[in-house]
Amino acid sequence: MTLRLDLSTAFPRAVGLTRGRAILGITGSPGAGKSTYAEELVRDLTILGHKVALVPMDGFHLSQAALDERGLGPVKGAPQTFDASGYVALLRRLRDPDDSVVWAPRFDRGLEDPIAASIPIGPDVTLVVTEGNYLLYEKGPWATVRPLLDECWYVDLDEAERHRRLEARHRRFGRTPEQAHERTMGSDETNARLIAATASRADAVLQVGDQTRMPLANASLNTTDSSPS
Repeated sequence: MTLRLDLSTAFPRAVGLTRGRAILGITGSPGAGKSTYAEELVRDLTILGHKVALVPMDGFHLSQAALDERGLGPVKGAPQTFDASGYVALLRRLRDPDDSVVWAPRFDRGLEDPIAASIPIGPDVTLVVTEGNYLLYEKGPWATVRPLLDECWYVDLDEAERHRRLEARHRRFGRTPEQAHERTMGSDETNARLIAATASRADAVLQVGDQTRMPLANASLNTTDSSPS
């Protein structure tokens, strides 16, 4: 049975993964809050003195030019619009660190394009948090991702709220209300259903509700006996 977590139980579990190089995956449908949660988790762990890095899967988006050349622009965000093999190669490097800094790409939402070598992961990092849509997907190179993760959590959110957040995000980046709704209920929803079908393969389902972060003062008091079982 998949473990169910909330913010108060997820944080100490993450702390338990910081005792050596580990990779924690955070996945979920578009708009569920996985990126925001992952950012807040890394921020709070860092404040408490842990060496943590955030590596979003979105850095492996194909460029807009490459998508347009292949006729994939209308389905941007689908599994075939990422360099899945490149993502797997990076995770393998992160699993077996040496003394060098590993550089990961990031995705710039303003440009709608990836930017190479933007995120440094030093050899002293004990926990890599990676977040993205297809960490539990089992087709093609994506099937190799899950075995490279120590744990993978699926972020769950009420569907109506997820749609609301997603439309708001699209409007924030320049789409009209009509375009935002069409994107949310079109290609985004197709991808969301694909991702939701992978939830049963997660180690835990994380329900964040309206929050993505618990008060750090409380979090710091709940880190004992925190090793994942």
